[in-house]
Amino acid sequence: MSGENHREMTVDELPAKFRPMSAWSYFWHTILFSIPVVGLVFLIIFAVGGTANVNKRSFARSYFCIYIVFAIVVLILLFTGSLAALSTALFH
Repeated sequence: MSGENHREMTVDELPAKFRPMSAWSYFWHTILFSIPVVGLVFLIIFAVGGTANVNKRSFARSYFCIYIVFAIVVLILLFTGSLAALSTALFH
């Protein structure tokens, strides 16, 4: 390794595709993705590649995973609630 020159790249030297998101960018994207219909549309667009920045795409995909987990929990609660209501109606 002797004789090799290594220097750190600055954020400005990174290609736009790999530039990190700022804290404010995460904040505003969270607000955007939380809007009921419009946010879901933007979330899907960003998650499937509607942005060149890999960090935004990864954030959208992680947020989409939260939506999926939430939907599964709601479906489980609805199913168990309907079973409880059905059993109450049938056996009482």
